[in-house]
This record gives sequence, structure tokens and C-alpha cells, in this order.
Amino acid sequence: MHRLKIGIIFGGSSEEHLVSVKSAQEVAKNLDARTYEPYWIGITQSGAWKLCDFPGTDWENGGARPVMLSPDRSVHGLLVLEQGRFEVIRLDLVLPVLHGTLGEDGAIQGLLELSGIPYAGCDIQSSAMCMDKSLTYTIAKSAGIATPNFWVVAADEKVDAGQLPYPVFVKPARSGSSFGVSKVAGEEDLLSALEAARQYDSKVLIEEAVAGSEIGCAILGEPSAPIAGEVDRVALSHGFFRIHQEDSPETGSENSTFIVPADISEESRQLVQESAKTIYRALGCQGLARVDMFLKDDGQVVLNEVNTLPGMTSYSRYPRMMAAAGLPLSDVIDRLVSMTLHQKKR
Repeated sequence: MHRLKIGIIFGGSSEEHLVSVKSAQEVAKNLDARTYEPYWIGITQSGAWKLCDFPGTDWENGGARPVMLSPDRSVHGLLVLEQGRFEVIRLDLVLPVLHGTLGEDGAIQGLLELSGIPYAGCDIQSSAMCMDKSLTYTIAKSAGIATPNFWVVAADEKVDAGQLPYPVFVKPARSGSSFGVSKVAGEEDLLSALEAARQYDSKVLIEEAVAGSEIGCAILGEPSAPIAGEVDRVALSHGFFRIHQEDSPETGSENSTFIVPADISEESRQLVQESAKTIYRALGCQGLARVDMFLKDDGQVVLNEVNTLPGMTSYSRYPRMMAAAGLPLSDVIDRLVSMTLHQKKR
């Protein structure tokens, strides 16, 4: 039987490199070898592209070969450097498993558009909008979704610390996970928080803290008919949720656990799912996304952020929510591939 040649791109130059490698390892465990012929394309932290046999912990060493994605549409795939000459591998589609900068911001999507190779997930425009939290909030507001009050701080811009309604969160406007995020209780800590955020992005967001439960919803499908996974709730013992910041996240977080399905009322569950779908459509998402929100005590849903290439690790929220809704990761992959090829034919 003909197997689909699927390129899985992982790693990357962003702060989420190691998370991406772990996501690729989980995808490998759930990829049907009878259906797919995988080509594992790892990007090192320095930006070198390598074709490897498997996304293991030492994937960069051994028999990994230099590779590039050809922007020439007639090639429709990879150019692998082999003994001084290039071998061509034509791909049916690409599954990006990249998180954060250059993975979720439209950069890799632009390269794939040039190559003419179908790829799973959001397009250039929706990826870029979701990566920039200020743009995400602006568009969500226009769709009737509540957002935190926020202020955008440009590079080197001064902030009047005495005018802010503390506590506030200071975060890079265009970065993934919780890298560079600080919760600021008073004006004396604002400057150091801005400096921490600017290590990851010159554009910084200051958000008024929202009192409520942290809620997430996994979405899969085309904008016309998205499927919502189960809703989860982040239960915090102290501090704030900082995903992927632990030394060993596989063994659990020091201050948070995930409750799936979320221990909320059925009415709230339906509201969260419908709000997530509305946000997904408004931002032009397709393929998949994880929509993070707050559920306030009065029942109002407030947007937190949208992840267009959410983590797929053994401890990640997206696959847990989908599995709780009856869709294990292997089925999610199959549906993503099917959607991607269907869009190509249209």
C-alpha cells in the first residue's frame, strides 16, 4: 500500500526547542507506520536543518544529514546533501511540530507556502495574529469576546509605573509558553519585569490581572465546523502557571495540576467551548489550536491566549483534552492529515 510521505519538522531556534523535540517524540509514538512514511527534519538551536532517523535525544548526532526545504515548487520537497550532491525527496505534506518564535508566528508557514507543499495547521496570517497577543485581543474584542485590559509597550518606551492597576502581568507580546512572563504586585518591580520580557521580544504587553480560574479548550478542524475537545482547568497551589519552566515537567509541576474534564458546571463548559470556537473562527485558525481563557466567578469567559501549534508532549494539555473527548493523538494526526490533503484539492 502507498504510504504518504510526511515531513515532520521539529526543534527550531526558539526558546521552546526542547519542548518541540519532546512533542516530535510523542508524535512518533502515535504515527501509523502502515499509513505514513515519516521524514524527521530537525532544526538545531543554531538554525541548521538535519534529516534524522528519529527525533531522539541525540538526533543531531550519528547519521543525521544536512537537508533543506526547497522553495522551488517543482521540487515539492526536500533536498538532502549526500556525498557532495543533492538527493530529492518529494513530500506529500508537512506536519510542523515547532513551538514559539519561527514556528508559530508564520515564518515556517511562509517557507512552506513558497515550497507549494501542503502543511497542517494555521496559515501565515492567522499564525502571525495569534502569536502577537495585542493583535489577538483586538480581533477577539471585535468578535464580542472579553479580554484583559492591556497596554502595549514599544522598545525603549518608558512606562508610568504609578498609573497601572496592580497586580499586572508583564509578558513578551510575541513569545511562547511562559518565557519572560512576570506577575508584578507593585510599581517597584515593574522595571525588572520589563527587562525580563524584553529578553524575548522588543514589544511588551502589560495586562491587568484577571481574577478567575485558568481554563483551556482544544480545537480541531476547519473554521466552518471545528471540534472542541474537553475543557481543562489549571489548579494552582501558589504563584502563577508557568508551563515548560520546570526541570522535569514529565513528573509534574511544582505548583499546578490539570483537571480534565474541568470541574465546572455544564453551562460554563458549553460557554467555554463555544467561546473557543468563536475565537478560533475570528482569528482564521484552521487545523488545530489551544485556546486558553479565564472563567470568572460571575461566569464570564475572558481570553488569555491562543496557541496555534500547541505542545504534543506526554504531559501537554492539548492531547489530554482531545483524548478526554474520545480522540487520541493518533486520531488527531489522521484528521489533521486528511484535512490538509482535502484543502489541497479545493
